[in-house]
Amino acid sequence: MIYSNRRNFVKRSSLGITGSLLLPSIGFAMPSGEKYGVQLYTFRNEMAQDPKGTLEQIAALGIKKIESARSKAGLYYGLSPKEMKNTCDSLGMQLCSGHVALDKDFDDTMRQAVESGQEYIICSSLPSKGQNIGNYKKVAEAFNKAGKACEKLGLKFGYHNHEYEFESDKGEVLYDVLMDNTDPDLVHMELDLGWVVVAGKDPLDYFKKYPGRFPLWHLKDMNMHEKISTEFGKGGLDIATLLQHKSDSGIKHIFIEQEEYASTPMESMKHNMKFLKAL
Repeated sequence: MIYSNRRNFVKRSSLGITGSLLLPSIGFAMPSGEKYGVQLYTFRNEMAQDPKGTLEQIAALGIKKIESARSKAGLYYGLSPKEMKNTCDSLGMQLCSGHVALDKDFDDTMRQAVESGQEYIICSSLPSKGQNIGNYKKVAEAFNKAGKACEKLGLKFGYHNHEYEFESDKGEVLYDVLMDNTDPDLVHMELDLGWVVVAGKDPLDYFKKYPGRFPLWHLKDMNMHEKISTEFGKGGLDIATLLQHKSDSGIKHIFIEQEEYASTPMESMKHNMKFLKAL
């Protein structure tokens, strides 16, 4: 089923499913006044060792929004959902979103998300394998059902892309198949801009084709030769132009993410924030 791209899409009711660094608080803001956030996978090792202390250091950089990522210690790095919420609240940060799996434990994932107070839960990998149109339509159906289940609990469900979703089958880009078969009111896309450009696609084309469908971004610069992330301004992502067109995507939250670093995650994040301030 092909879904409309309009924001006022009529909902399908038939879908059902049963230690702090001494750094200044710089607080870089977008022109709209919205603060940048960070995907905590950027600090995955530090979060595993000392989640509260690492959050204190992130807050000292002026970061105001947080997106968590599931780990061996659970969805919140060994903290309970309430501990995660209370820690962020005490540091003046908002836990907005979290990366999860759409699996047999999804009911518990939703329960924890509600308890944590976050708005979005983002599926970070396809729940079934198959780089073909048939599987992507199957995934779209699963996403619509998950979105309906989340909606009933006051949550918003979404999906985070990688590079492989932009492969083609029978002349169709698989990511487009996913977009065309998901309900815009139930499935909120988080566009990882770095993986889009590495795949040879232009994010602006997607903003035009699917306006308002991307309320979340991963702002990630990429070394185009090695296909790994890098500090802002060192890779192939035209960050300034993308930020000029952010309203076309329906943006609500921008999370900085970096997976590889010139020195340390904290030094890379300081560089990235300084880069954004200079734009």
